[in-house]
Amino acid sequence: MSWHFTEDPAVFRDVVHDRLAADPARNTTLLGMLETTGPRGWWGEHGDVGGAFVVGAPAGVLLLGVMPDAAARAPAAEPLWDGGEVTEVRGESRTVEAYARATGRSWRTTRRLRLFRLGELTPPHPAPPGAPRVAGPGDVPLALTWMREFARDVGEDPDADYTANVEARVKEGRLHLWEVDGRAVAMASVSRLVAGQARVSPVCTPPAHRARGYGGAVTSAVSRSALDGGAAQVLLFTDVANPTSNALHQRLGYRPIGDHSSVALD
Repeated sequence: MSWHFTEDPAVFRDVVHDRLAADPARNTTLLGMLETTGPRGWWGEHGDVGGAFVVGAPAGVLLLGVMPDAAARAPAAEPLWDGGEVTEVRGESRTVEAYARATGRSWRTTRRLRLFRLGELTPPHPAPPGAPRVAGPGDVPLALTWMREFARDVGEDPDADYTANVEARVKEGRLHLWEVDGRAVAMASVSRLVAGQARVSPVCTPPAHRARGYGGAVTSAVSRSALDGGAAQVLLFTDVANPTSNALHQRLGYRPIGDHSSVALD
């Protein structure tokens, strides 16, 4: 088997969709990027696809799907797209580390994530004060502010332009707020439904409103919305270093199914 490369999303989708959809939970990140632009590739021959990758934003971030170690090691010594160099790798921990070791470069793990899948949804009891509602166009400025705060908290670029992202979530009814006395105190969103799976992200509670149960409540509300929208699997990532978040989501009914890593190549 060998690697094949393209920057055409339609070509990539036609080749890899069935492979990714066969294990939608473990491939949730790539499934959410099928329509984005940028370099991408697959490992295989004659329709037998054994793995896939997408280069995300910012440039140089390599997102690896489920694949054998041999596939992860194969492209590590050569550029994966014209003029590009991999600076960060993300994916299942074993796959990411196989790639990083094969580069011969020094590397360090910058973040460890745990992927959870919803079993039986168990809303917080007792529920905190307030109620959920679907965000509307007038909530876009607030959601943008909170999106930037979320990006900063998880190590992404808070100065990136999230306008189109937020507007699409609001337009499609995928962004929910938790309100207390008419004031939004937390938000959560869910991805589009692809291959039967939807992923909850981001979940944001400003510091002034934390430790009151709002984050868990709005996560429960958006999870219910995803189920009602037809999701067979509802997923989310948590930071392994955050025991509070991990415990909260397990109380809501989420169960761990695998560990992911982000690795910086020096």
